[in-house]
Parts: sequence; structure tokens; C-alpha cells
Amino acid sequence: MESVEVEGVANEVRTAYESGKTRSLAWRRSQLKALQRLLYEEEEGMFTALKQDLGKHQAEAYRDEVGILIKSVNYALENLKKWMTPCRVPVPLLAFPTRGELVPEPLGVVLIFSSWNFPIGLSLEPLIGAIAAGNAIVLKPSELAPASSNFLAKSVPKYLDSMSVKVVRGGPDVGQKLLEQKWDKIFFTGSSRVARIVMAAAAKHLTPVAVELGGKSPAIFDSLSSARDRKVAVERIVGAKWVPCSGQVCIGVDYVLVEEQFAPILIDQLKATLEKFYPRFDCLSRIINEQHFQRLSNLIKDPSVAATIIHGGSLDSETLFIEPTILLDPPLDAELMNEEIFGPLLPIITLKKIEDSIEFIRARPKPLVIYAFTKDERLRSRITAETSSGSLTFNDTMIQFACDELPFGGVGGSGFGQYHGKFSFDMFSHTKAVLRRSFLLEFTFRYPPWDAWKLPFMRSVYHFDYVTLLLRLLGLKRG
Repeated sequence: MESVEVEGVANEVRTAYESGKTRSLAWRRSQLKALQRLLYEEEEGMFTALKQDLGKHQAEAYRDEVGILIKSVNYALENLKKWMTPCRVPVPLLAFPTRGELVPEPLGVVLIFSSWNFPIGLSLEPLIGAIAAGNAIVLKPSELAPASSNFLAKSVPKYLDSMSVKVVRGGPDVGQKLLEQKWDKIFFTGSSRVARIVMAAAAKHLTPVAVELGGKSPAIFDSLSSARDRKVAVERIVGAKWVPCSGQVCIGVDYVLVEEQFAPILIDQLKATLEKFYPRFDCLSRIINEQHFQRLSNLIKDPSVAATIIHGGSLDSETLFIEPTILLDPPLDAELMNEEIFGPLLPIITLKKIEDSIEFIRARPKPLVIYAFTKDERLRSRITAETSSGSLTFNDTMIQFACDELPFGGVGGSGFGQYHGKFSFDMFSHTKAVLRRSFLLEFTFRYPPWDAWKLPFMRSVYHFDYVTLLLRLLGLKRG
């Protein structure tokens, strides 16, 4: 796409936004309902695109992308009017009679860059929030998932307002041209390398940016005394490591921390679970392309790393398939342990004491999520208080991603900005402070004599909450 075309797209969307139509409740609801219809009516098209791009089974495609999106758009429709309603806030007695409100307003024209591992889910999830907040949007899907990109380019204009919501296809050159335009918010999902490019371009226009990255998300596996608890914990780790997109997912388990004495138990159960769940691997996704296949292959071809493989490790370059692979104590200075794996390789790192996992995690960049399998309340409290991550989940994996009442996002090197549910609406909105003052009363101490502020009564009015006082006089409580 030529730069002139990109500029034209940006101008068209801004014109649509400045017309004011995207601000109304009616427009927002109509677009969300149209997106809802797209998800129901174009289900087979989404399944086909995801199969072509990543080899995703229909069950995986529905669970991880289509079904999640239906839940999200339904939630937005149910709560949209409440989210848009201004919120009353108390103001000091000094300003009586005055009304203070927090009024959400759209940011304007939003640019969304989505990633290839969930090419439809991570395109439409932020789009839901941007529409709910009343913005006009340009969506740039990943060129590494061409079938999904083509599906979005064909389907979105068919259902949504084509002047206010546009899909732009293309490679890095198109992305660069888009970044040269002025936006009111940029939302990016992808790698840290590209995120730096996005942020540098955004800085030229002082454009706020939300970046969803990833990192090395660990799982802490404590010594669970119950055989059933261990079985459930292992199944959940397997489900988070190899089920979604063959490990090509930012919230998957990157590595596991376990005490030396319990490592054999964990490994045996991981192997048994893999054999039970996946006697054949044709239901798992493939690696996205040859470049990423080669990157993952190189990680385990390192002789010092290859020597630590205790399960799996086979590669098929023709089908871009890598067998689920378990490694025991690979060198900590190897690339495998210093870069996000983003593939079906699972290192097991042994520790003398499970409490050492806290220091192990703290010594590394902040992860997107920490998973901890433990029934020890003291250990839970220490992990919560002493580690930092985008989210923290005990005794399960990935479930936090599906919770609309919980924000999703990273911290530090794993990203910044939170979305999902109301958090998506907030991320694409500006909360404007609105204060309405009456001419009815005026306190003369605002003017000379200047030492009136020294009086105890005058000091107290600055901090007094008259709303609470009025409610108490009426026998009510602040709700």
C-alpha cells in the first residue's frame, strides 16, 4: 500500500470520527451487534483461516479465539450504557453547592496492531473495547497470518461501519507508513523489538501507546501432597504449554520451577499426561513459519541444551512441527533460558527449596504472568508480596485471560496497558473531570484578610466531605 493510500485511510477515519457519529450509544451498540453477527455468521470462515495459517483444530480455534470473542462482545453489550454513564464524585465543602463528575470520552482515532498467534482473537478483542469507547479505528493484522488477515479485510467492512472502522493489510513497510500518521492511541501486540519501533514513532506525535508483549512466564510447582492435586496441576500445566497454538502464546508456561526431590514425580506425570492427551500430535497447531521453526530448532540444537532433553525433541521441517519437548536443568545462560521460548519446549528448573523460586523470578525481567501451584498459604502470601508480574494465578493456568472482571496486561518488560471487559473501555477512553459550580454561595475568606486560613474552621472546610454529611443527615450511607 502506497503512503498516499495510508494517509488517505487515516484521513477518512478521522473525518468519520470528527463527524461525531461514533460517540453515540446507538452507534456503539450497532457496531458491537454487527461484530456479534460476524462472529456467529462467519464462524466457518474463521475456522478455515486459522487452519490455513496455524493448523488450528476447530475446537482450539473456537475455545481460544471465537468463543472468547463472543463472550467479550456480549459482556460489552450488557454493560455499555453503564460504562458510558458519568460517575458522580464528592467535592469539598469549600465548593458547595457544586457537582463533580467523571465523564468518559473517546480518545479519537485508534491504531491497532495485532499479532499472528491469535490473529483473529487479538485483532477483534481490542477492537471491541475501542468501539465500546466510541473511537474510530484502523486495524493492521499481522502479515504472518495472511489467511486471517484476508478474512478480516473482507469481513469487517461487510458488517461494520466501513468509514469508521478500517482494516489495512500489508507488511512492515505498511506498518511503518501507518506509524508516520497522527493517532490518538496505538495498541500493539507483538515482540519487544517491534514494540520499540512503535514507541519511537509514537513519541514524535506524543501518542499514548499500550503494548502487550510477553516474557518468560514461570510456573512454580510446590510439593502437593495429594495425588489428585498433582494430577490436576500437571494437566493444567500441559494445557497451558502445548494446547494453545503449540506453545506460541504469551501467557503460556515458559518454564517450571520445582524442588529437586519432586522433579522426578513431576516429569513422570508430564510424560504420562502427554501420552494420554496426545497419543497423536496431528491435533496440535504447527509452528507459524520456517523462520520461527528454525529459531526454535536452534534453541535445542545447542549441544549443552540438547544434552538436557528428556522427552520429545523431534523436528519435522516439512510440516513445521516440533514435538512437545521437556528439558531438565538446561544451562541458565543458554538462549533458551534468556529469551521467551514461544514454542513447545518446556524447561524444568530444579531448586533446593521451593521458596528459592521467588528469588529466581525476581532476578529476571518481570513476566506477563506467574503461575503457582501450592496449597501453602505462607508461600502464596510471599509470592504475592515479593514478586511482580502482569498477573498472578494460583493452581490454574490461563483462566485469568478469560475473566472480564480482571485486567489483562503486563508490567515492565512484559508490556503496559490493561484491557478486557471494562478495562478495554477505560484504555480507549479519556476520563474527563467535569465540575459544575453555582453562583449561589461564596465564602469571603477566599479573599483578604489573608490570614483567615489559620482558623481551625477554615482549614477544616478544605477537607470536609459534605456529601457524606448530607447522607448521614438523611439516614443513608454512601453506596
